[in-house]
Amino acid sequence: MNRSEILHYFDWAATSPADEDIVKNALEESVRIWGNPSSVHPAGTRAAFFLNAAREKAAAALGVEPSSLYFTSGGTESNHIPMLSMLTRPAPATILISSLEHPAVREQAFALKNLGWKIITIPADLNGLITPEAVESCLTDDTVLVCVMAVNNETGAVQPVIEIAQKLSEFYKGKRRPKFHVDCVQAAGKIKMPLLGGGIDSAAFSAHKICGPRGIGILYSANEFTPFLRGGGQEKNIRPGTENLFGAKAVADCFERYCISDKNPKMQERLELQIKWTGALIQNFSTLKNCIILPHSRQETQNEKNFSPWILQAAFKGIPGQVMVRALGAKGFYISTGSACSAKKRSRPVLEAMHVSAEERESAVRFSFGFSTTEKAMRELFEEVKNICREFTVF
Repeated sequence: MNRSEILHYFDWAATSPADEDIVKNALEESVRIWGNPSSVHPAGTRAAFFLNAAREKAAAALGVEPSSLYFTSGGTESNHIPMLSMLTRPAPATILISSLEHPAVREQAFALKNLGWKIITIPADLNGLITPEAVESCLTDDTVLVCVMAVNNETGAVQPVIEIAQKLSEFYKGKRRPKFHVDCVQAAGKIKMPLLGGGIDSAAFSAHKICGPRGIGILYSANEFTPFLRGGGQEKNIRPGTENLFGAKAVADCFERYCISDKNPKMQERLELQIKWTGALIQNFSTLKNCIILPHSRQETQNEKNFSPWILQAAFKGIPGQVMVRALGAKGFYISTGSACSAKKRSRPVLEAMHVSAEERESAVRFSFGFSTTEKAMRELFEEVKNICREFTVF
């Protein structure tokens, strides 16, 4: 991907361009540290030290203990491990998932349903939010797991996961409460991370959403648990398989460089800029008569508090989403109609859960931004969208 492509790449929610310095350095280091971390000879000892150093760096960026982090193959596996651990229970019970979840959670839940588990879908409101009250209304006596993502990958809606965790603790006060799992794949490096622990039992992360390589992720777990999948005992038996030293080094360095926190003022400043730029883009889009920002309240209130500024969903009346994607692609601007994992499917479960009309779902597209996105490139994006609207519709 050349520089022009990167500047006009607006599909960061699908994957991010890799940080070349981080990836190249991680590869060189992993070639030098080639031993198996489980081996007891010096080459293995060096590899184990290297792996632990990466874990400590990632933990420092997330503000958690190193012992709570496990390296996985990516966000999907980090979501699956806590869910599949439920299979170690003596009998099926109830799992709650939000109606806005990524296919990694939604489809795995349906697989568990086929094994006898009861799956309850938590309804979203018209703003694309899962409220603590909605979660509470779905709780049952045998609920053992609740899954709500931190930031929606299609609308950018920031879910009140801390408040949901508090609601679970209040509801089950004096009783054993269900585990609370949060998909943080679209949160890391994009918003100030919700405090892990304190009611969030586990969380999933993926490196390739934060300028790292594909094939490496992190699972956070506040407590050790019994895994369903077994193997050689790596990662304290939670994720068996010889560890990916290259990936561990790369994801740790990406978290250190890009996670937004008080310890990283540079990224905090970058976040403030993105809030400003996305707000300006919403205002520009609102001048197009055929444009509707989804959810509608995001355009009506201009309140970005509940949304990640790195993701924006919009519908353009009279222009099918796939047509807009192809028309912009022909001009060198890359966007998508939603989750890359569902790109070949015409259904839009997230928008359906928000009760978005069929017409708007058909013409909805997603714009997503990243660290190398510029204000100039976002202005150029608007001009191209305006030109396409002029070609297909009458202002």
